[in-house]
Amino acid sequence: MSDSIRDRVSALMKEAMREQDKMRLSTLRLISAAFKDREIQNRGTGKDDSLTESGMQEILSKMIKQRRESAETYEKGGRPELAATEVAEIEIIEEFLPRQLSAKEIEAVVSGVVKELDATGLKDMGRVMAVLKERHAGEMDFAKAGATVKSMLG
Repeated sequence: MSDSIRDRVSALMKEAMREQDKMRLSTLRLISAAFKDREIQNRGTGKDDSLTESGMQEILSKMIKQRRESAETYEKGGRPELAATEVAEIEIIEEFLPRQLSAKEIEAVVSGVVKELDATGLKDMGRVMAVLKERHAGEMDFAKAGATVKSMLG
């Protein structure tokens, strides 16, 4: 990847300003603010305050998860216009993440890691999940992956 996620967000913010695309601009600003917040948080704990690509992907994944939950709540509450806004934001955020793995692909990856680590029971679930998060940050829904790991080891 030649440009970092942060560089792409910055460039697209400028473009959204020129095009006066308020929805896109506000979502890109939220992304940028989330990155800055994490760096400030890291600084407070004495960690290196620069964000890695996988760190940024993790933040974006959390943002998507929050918006999915909000959209679901709005749908249930009879507020489809608010749900639509959340879905539109998800689409913008997803542009910065690698393609998501399908259920079959997740199953294959999990199976491979389980074999590689010679994991045999639920006690190994943490190790398997750690490897998945390291190798596939931003590419998979870890809640689904966790369920898959649990079913394979359980």
